[in-house]
Amino acid sequence: MNDTASEIKPQQSIELLKELHILTRDSKMNQDSRRKLKQIYHLYNFVEPLLKQLKDSDSKLNLVDHGAGKSYLGFMIYDLFFKNLDRGHIYGIETRQPLIESSKKIADKLKFKNMSFLNLSVADSITDKQLPDQIDIVTALHACDTATDDAIEFAIKKNAKHLILIPCCQAEVASILKKNKPKQLSNPMTEIWRHPIHTREFGSHMTNVFRCLQLESYGYQVTVTEFTGLEHSMKNELIIATKIENKRQRHVDRLNQILNDLGLTELTQRFSTDF
Repeated sequence: MNDTASEIKPQQSIELLKELHILTRDSKMNQDSRRKLKQIYHLYNFVEPLLKQLKDSDSKLNLVDHGAGKSYLGFMIYDLFFKNLDRGHIYGIETRQPLIESSKKIADKLKFKNMSFLNLSVADSITDKQLPDQIDIVTALHACDTATDDAIEFAIKKNAKHLILIPCCQAEVASILKKNKPKQLSNPMTEIWRHPIHTREFGSHMTNVFRCLQLESYGYQVTVTEFTGLEHSMKNELIIATKIENKRQRHVDRLNQILNDLGLTELTQRFSTDF
């Protein structure tokens, strides 16, 4: 342990790190595991202040992690924050059944009783009765393409107080820009996405712009920054949203205007606000 102890939070369960294969059975850590641990801790630094705020309120402290994968983040949040509380629950949502089973075994072994793992898509989770009506924090890290939009819809329907999103692989807007390009050639703005690589990059960028406007229209305060713990990844945009007020029509109007100007009105329904 001597060579790795300084990199591990003092309250961290060593047994959990071994179960997640971040530490070997003899408590060693290779370079890949060291990088993974650093990334998870960096993410936890964004989540912890939100949890502390909720802890001091009458919140039930329900957290849903969409696209949980092996549930590294969920387990670490539970271990560092939830395990000594008398309330709170973490739900891991994942479509791959073997990962669900693996996570259940780890939770059972470590007696993390307030964790659940559900074999659901993000879209199906919106109406699934296994989840409570009120969720406090929603995370979706590298949820591909429209799964991030489904996570946003989930958060809105569940009246979530906070969202933490790292979008990934956004192809939908780019594909519509490409399809409608011939109709838009008279518009000089088309030069922004005329070349295929620009279509892809601009489409990805605008997808996140639309997501932010949609969240703002529902009364969320949105911060967009780089997730520096993933400096080796091109998918490095971090969106943090906190509910602070009621719905705001001006953001709906702005979103609809941009969709119209870019010839993307067929996406109005996806990013619409139910006022």
